[in-house]
Amino acid sequence: MSPAAGAGGDGLRDLLDDVAAGALHRLDAMRPCFRLPADVTTDADPNLTLKPLGELAELMRVVVALHPLPAVRDAAADLFAFTWKETRGGELFAELVHGEPAATYPVELYGIFAGAGLRHPGAEELIAATTALRRWRVEREDRTRTLGVLNAERRIGLPPHADFADVLARTGLGIRPEPWALDRKGAYGITHDVFHTTDWGRAPERLPADLAAYLRLWLPAWTQVWSEERLWDLTGEFLAVAACLPGGRPDAGHWARLAAARTPDGALPESGDPPPPGATPHEVFLACYHSTLVAAFAATLARASTESEATP
Repeated sequence: MSPAAGAGGDGLRDLLDDVAAGALHRLDAMRPCFRLPADVTTDADPNLTLKPLGELAELMRVVVALHPLPAVRDAAADLFAFTWKETRGGELFAELVHGEPAATYPVELYGIFAGAGLRHPGAEELIAATTALRRWRVEREDRTRTLGVLNAERRIGLPPHADFADVLARTGLGIRPEPWALDRKGAYGITHDVFHTTDWGRAPERLPADLAAYLRLWLPAWTQVWSEERLWDLTGEFLAVAACLPGGRPDAGHWARLAAARTPDGALPESGDPPPPGATPHEVFLACYHSTLVAAFAATLARASTESEATP
């Protein structure tokens, strides 16, 4: 589909549907690369194994919950079911917590599934014990990550180890930094402050009004800059943030530029051009999986906002 179709109204909805459906099709083809290795709880790098699977689960939950088209929701639900199966019905989380009782990432990952009603008694018992320890309440340097932990605690039904509003006020978003001083690391911090606060777009009303006003003012310029830099992953995250704002509406021009960066099979490179012909499936996966996930996620949030706009 031509990106020009995103000029407005039904054309924009069609473009958003095309981005979401194409991304899901490509993610489905990437399943072998999302599968967990046998040594996932011992020697494997969690950033290359558990992190991608968790991101797939998190964002597919959003698509299942919010996308208006049944076919898109069904494709996302199938991928989400695949992620739960890869955890062996949650047994993986019991093993991870047993092996690393002080680590937050097993709790954050388990929270994704617990929020969808998928539970594992052994993991629940261990998580309840480790999060009740005094050391769990030690303040973390990365306050954005702390928001993620607090969101996981809420999903699981655990008492929060800190006050969410207090932590948010001390994040990169909470201090409302000078917009011209925002670098790439800070930009990703801001997007994730929004995602954790709004439960990945499901609860935009949780975003404080002053922070929403700050974002509404500066998001267009930031999105334009990162789009001109061809940083598609970050551009997609900013488009998702725009759709998380109460009353947010998608910008057809920004969406047309992002859509034009896709490959014919629906993948979105993280930056610049797609991997060259002859790249291995693993190389293509690393270069495209996260940005393709973000494309499906952002397109779903944007599409949902057009539905609410059309509702009298």
